[in-house]
Amino acid sequence: MLSRCQPVLPYSADSRIQATFEQHSGNPTPRPMGTTRINDRVVSDPQASPPRMSDVARIAGVSKMTVSRVLAGHSVAPATRERVQQAIDKLGYVADAAAGALSSGRSEFVAVLVPSLASSNFSDTVRGLSATLEPHGLQLLIGDTDYDLVREERLVRSMLRYQPRCIALTGSQHTEGTRQLLERSRIPVVEMWDLPANPIDMAVGFSNARAAREMVRYLKERGYRKIGFLAGASDLDRRGLERLKGYQQEMKAQGLGEPRVIRFGESPITMSHGAPALDALLEQWPDTDAVMCVSDMSAFGAIMQCHRRGLSVPTDIAVAGFGNFEVAVCCHPTITTVSVDAYGIGSRTGKLLLSSLGSVTAQAVPQRRKLTIDYTVIARESA
Repeated sequence: MLSRCQPVLPYSADSRIQATFEQHSGNPTPRPMGTTRINDRVVSDPQASPPRMSDVARIAGVSKMTVSRVLAGHSVAPATRERVQQAIDKLGYVADAAAGALSSGRSEFVAVLVPSLASSNFSDTVRGLSATLEPHGLQLLIGDTDYDLVREERLVRSMLRYQPRCIALTGSQHTEGTRQLLERSRIPVVEMWDLPANPIDMAVGFSNARAAREMVRYLKERGYRKIGFLAGASDLDRRGLERLKGYQQEMKAQGLGEPRVIRFGESPITMSHGAPALDALLEQWPDTDAVMCVSDMSAFGAIMQCHRRGLSVPTDIAVAGFGNFEVAVCCHPTITTVSVDAYGIGSRTGKLLLSSLGSVTAQAVPQRRKLTIDYTVIARESA
């Protein structure tokens, strides 16, 4: 066994393949240019240019077309496929997916847009999508819209240049430009986390308004009547606006008087907004006995402010959140909230996309344009 690098001589004047002549054997062994053989291992030279498809073809003794067919998963003789795969492994060759998409008109990407990857709910949705699509050879191309519809349009336009097989985006509110881009793309589209009356193509979600109405009924059943609502001051969080709308509708339906709404801070509001929003609510309506928050994060901030004000939760005032984030379980008292299967939204979206692409049987996914995800009011200590 050799213990040092062997001298390298040219294999041909114009070829990217060279040969190393091992002194103990006297037999030339072809190896890719830009690599060194050490103890029978091929080691890439970081200074060399990356291997090309033509290099794979030369090593395997086949045409570039055959290499392309192997990479595309088309029918190729097993022995030929094995030679090509061995050449790919030896060279460390990685196919240019973008070039392949341009030539074939399709890629192995699924474009996904979410408002924020910092939200555990949306990151869970992405995990559900990935777990469903990856076994079928599809990878996610992810964009963060930051709750900005204009930014969403820019991202959609940019992602479509990569020829994605399909696209999943969050919510049903989009610019007219986004809708036109998606309608003209002629690829499967799923709007997640919402159930629009007229989806662009398909939708997987639930009614935020209906979930908020159920929380109002829950609080009323527990004896609360003077119920407030904390939300962001801007209209960026459209699902939050739907929850506010549902609260207002159910307050009227239950005869609970005028809604007590405080809109504070840039949407979506966080822990730091919950405290001043609660102060504003109690300043305007000091007899409030329960408060619904647009999210668990803002509910946590409100509960901390109750502690600072010497108010007992839920004895003096009840607090409810939305989302069933981890903070809802860690908080003291634990937060009553609405739980949504965020991972399930991603998983069902993935199955719907696969069905549209013909990658799963029609029986695996109901042939509907809208799939409803269940939500649950989880009763905990805060209300």
